[in-house]
Amino acid sequence: MRAIRIDRYGGVEALRVDDVPEISAGPGEVLIATIATSINPVDNKTREGAIGEGSPPLPATLGWDLAGVVIDADVTDLRPGQRVFAMSHQLETGRGTWADLVALPADSVAPAPVSISAAETATLPLVGLTALQTLDWLAVTAGDRLLVAGAAGAVGAVALQLAHARGVHVDALVSRETHVELVQAIGAKFATTDPTTLPAHSYDAVFDTFGAFVTDAVADGGRYASIATQAGPVPDMSARNVRTTVNQVREDGAGLRELARYVDDGLVRVRVDSTFGIHQIHAAHERFAQTDRDGKVVVIF
Repeated sequence: MRAIRIDRYGGVEALRVDDVPEISAGPGEVLIATIATSINPVDNKTREGAIGEGSPPLPATLGWDLAGVVIDADVTDLRPGQRVFAMSHQLETGRGTWADLVALPADSVAPAPVSISAAETATLPLVGLTALQTLDWLAVTAGDRLLVAGAAGAVGAVALQLAHARGVHVDALVSRETHVELVQAIGAKFATTDPTTLPAHSYDAVFDTFGAFVTDAVADGGRYASIATQAGPVPDMSARNVRTTVNQVREDGAGLRELARYVDDGLVRVRVDSTFGIHQIHAAHERFAQTDRDGKVVVIF
């Protein structure tokens, strides 16, 4: 079978399509034939060797996102031929999804949304679970005020839509004026590119996707979650009784099932910028590096 791997760190030229031995499902696992996957920033960082001590041993098959079809399943309600999607924590487990066949624990796999294509589904696992799990930590409910910093990005846009679907009042901080209309169309009540225009101490929670650290925006007694691990910890706000975290995504089949319901109910939309075949993986990464993307870059197997 084919797998997209690296045996050294570097630029896009380090990526190669290798023939590797076929695999089978082990106890408690689901064997999935890959239809599509997508590229995430962590894939770039892993390829470049920027992860540091957390890097998997080489050679390594990369990839976190997966949309495919069940081939074999052990001790699960998923059946052969069923469309599924999953996220594999590649750094933690070494199980990359950029391969013809992927075996994953059954509890990290879920039936795919029925209303969108496999290519669209492949954009959702990592960003969707990051958004969902972080919102759950922030514990925002109907009527709460939430600020999403980076709301036009892949994670931020899903978080905005999920929160809006839950009845939360969501405002948005974005990096470009052209993003203001985009985030307002998916649920933002107010959007700005200027952090100084945000009302001080007004939000029950802040979801920070890029290390904006707009700490003055959160209300006393509120919650502040960042997913920008590279930016370091959130400044200490314990004097204002503000709880903080830098959230790390985890494999979560139940969370994926919840995301699928939001998608099929028309409450969350995904954005595909472009699609590439497996042998166009260098071109796919070159497109991923461009700043004018509108959505995620998908790779079809």
